[in-house]
Amino acid sequence: MTPLSPIGGHVSVTGGLAKGGLRYASDIGAEMIQVFVTNPRGWALAVGNPAQDAELRESGMLSFVHAPYLVNLGSPSADTLEKSVATVRHGLLRAHAIGAKGLVIHTGSAVTQHRDDALRQLHEHLLPLLEEIPEDGPDLLLEPMAGQGAMLCATVHDLEPYLAALDWHPKAGICLDTCHAFAAGHDLSTPEGVKETFDALHAIAPGRLKLVHANDSKDVCDSKKDRHENIGSGHIGMRPFADMMRHPVVAGVSICIETPGGAEKHREDIELLKKLRDD
Repeated sequence: MTPLSPIGGHVSVTGGLAKGGLRYASDIGAEMIQVFVTNPRGWALAVGNPAQDAELRESGMLSFVHAPYLVNLGSPSADTLEKSVATVRHGLLRAHAIGAKGLVIHTGSAVTQHRDDALRQLHEHLLPLLEEIPEDGPDLLLEPMAGQGAMLCATVHDLEPYLAALDWHPKAGICLDTCHAFAAGHDLSTPEGVKETFDALHAIAPGRLKLVHANDSKDVCDSKKDRHENIGSGHIGMRPFADMMRHPVVAGVSICIETPGGAEKHREDIELLKKLRDD
């Protein structure tokens, strides 16, 4: 029997990682959660609360951590690179402390340097972080971007040189964002496009998909614009999410919304995805 994908969302942790996060999860009907463990738009590394960590870990809630948006292991800036390494290391440690299955990081940009130099930089600085992860620790989940600027990884095909730069380390997994993939040129609005995208993902990186960010898109396919929309209200549409959840590559993989709106909208998106999954 094909395993069903747990469906949930990125949750607010106001009031505490466990107290606030689990309350929000309950409010929106989440079967899994994604959280920030530090300021998503800054470099300051927050110290965890052991009691909150233990409560979340012992709750049994399937969880993932998202790294701050500033992280860029492909940056030519020595300062950005140093801070990115420290932030990813901190995120992996915090994810392990709360029992999270993975730490999601954006795959980054070469900015002004040559792509090959940026990939060599990944090998030098990101691969050692993968080596530090204990066997029972979280996976490091690489999230391709929408394709704007000098992004190192946008399409599914871009994952091949990226993973090669990391020596195909077994702890390097993938988080696929549907809005990003659509913006990068994968036409997920059609059954054929869904099949082609996930077939390609399986061919390039079999077994590495660990998380899907389920987001509709405010913009058209190949727009290179990262603007999320609620499920069924954008250019991807509702039905492709059902097609996606029926693809064997996605079987049992956690589905996490990062859509606009507060709890009411998030609840509606999760209920819709559950209906599409269960039907």
